[in-house]
Amino acid sequence: MNSVQRSVLFSAVDRYAGLVLFFVSTAVLSRLLTPSEFGVFAVVNALTAVIAAAFQEFGGANYLIQKRELSRGTIRTAFTITLGISLAIALILFATADVVSRIFAQDSLRRGIEVSALNLLLVPVSGTLIALFRRDMQFGTLAICNLASNMVVALVSIGLAVLNFSYMAPIWGGVAGSMVLTAMLLSWYRDFSVLRPSLSEYRDVLEFGLYSSGVSLINVFYNLAPQLFLAKILDFTAVGLYSRAINLTQVFDRLVTQVVNPIIMPAIVTKRAAGADLKGVYLDAVELLSAVQWPFLTFVAIMARPIVLIWLGEAWLEVALLVRILCLANLALFAACLTYPVFLAVGRVRDALVSSCISIPPSLLALLCASVFGVEAVAACALLTLPFQAAVAIYYLSPHLALRPAEFGRAVLKSGVVTMATASGAAICAVLIEAGTLNLIVGLISALVVAAFCWLWGLIVTGHPLLQHLRQAAAGLAEMAPRLLASRPVL
Repeated sequence: MNSVQRSVLFSAVDRYAGLVLFFVSTAVLSRLLTPSEFGVFAVVNALTAVIAAAFQEFGGANYLIQKRELSRGTIRTAFTITLGISLAIALILFATADVVSRIFAQDSLRRGIEVSALNLLLVPVSGTLIALFRRDMQFGTLAICNLASNMVVALVSIGLAVLNFSYMAPIWGGVAGSMVLTAMLLSWYRDFSVLRPSLSEYRDVLEFGLYSSGVSLINVFYNLAPQLFLAKILDFTAVGLYSRAINLTQVFDRLVTQVVNPIIMPAIVTKRAAGADLKGVYLDAVELLSAVQWPFLTFVAIMARPIVLIWLGEAWLEVALLVRILCLANLALFAACLTYPVFLAVGRVRDALVSSCISIPPSLLALLCASVFGVEAVAACALLTLPFQAAVAIYYLSPHLALRPAEFGRAVLKSGVVTMATASGAAICAVLIEAGTLNLIVGLISALVVAAFCWLWGLIVTGHPLLQHLRQAAAGLAEMAPRLLASRPVL
């Protein structure tokens, strides 16, 4: 098993353990918090995330990972700039929390924003160390730290919700998790000298940060804007419903995209430095990602109602329609996680900002107009905005890779066949559930088994390249198993 495969394995362990905790905590919190209470939490999270995203790319993870030669002075400068900006943002949030709560006519926002701002005091340390671990492909260490942090988030959030902390329960849970993550990263890295203040290379950090933070701010604001628009125009119940729909739609990101995301950028930068053909690397990745994302999202769209009833409960049943719409819209984003790393690898981070500036503003305007007509209209708007954003990004990326539309089409053709095969299996089970032949739990389990079989059958029939990667991964696990068993201590 090579270093990339091993990194993917550790990253998968990290993300899947976090996903299990997410499923459990979400199921419990959905029964302890009302949609309105969760809506307040979602708005607080949206506001703090948008403001933080504006500045965290100044010396953040992307800068440290893409830097070909990383000196100690570079690390210290990146940390110092991130620390200064984070402190400034935290103070701004504290000072404006009351104003923001009045804008949204919700007094409870003030306390939530003030507590959430505490996370920003920890981000410079944790963000810098995570970037260094990712750069060195030490994903095993990150998996342990993230698992401990996620457990604390889940336990604290649920415990406080039981004690009637309402929307503040998940907010305090997030702060507790950040504290544990930072403490564990520090105990593991131990070289505290990289956290000494320095501004020796501030020009390079700021030059990269101007473009990178612009891309991050625009995209983060777009992702969270529907929740802010709904909170202002409609109510916090609508925000809660939409946020839960987004959580379910983004399960694929937690299962796959977030597993490979930490590896994508260092891997592409390394291949670029080695003189690899980036177009081939990009098309291969597109072919593999679409063979997983498209079938998964199609399955969730078909089985949305049983999933919502089992996971969230009947009080959240309105979420099912939103999930179906958003899953279909997100089919257009199968290559999204590759776009920014490739722009960085070819040294065109400015083009990433330009493409975002072209596609995001009209998308935001469409969302704002749609929010007047209700939460379903906001979800439906994504059917137009997400394909538009994907098309603009690919348009700007194509010249740097000499990529032609026909090549792109060939890369996703087999994945389309695999998706149709998977959807046919899931659809049969959905019909049986609606007819009452299968109950919810048995029907959902049956759908998972049938869809998985149809997916594998589609891979075999089309001769999809993903099959070879699955065989290699299985062989790698089989090779590692004896060594893991031999390393276990004898009791």
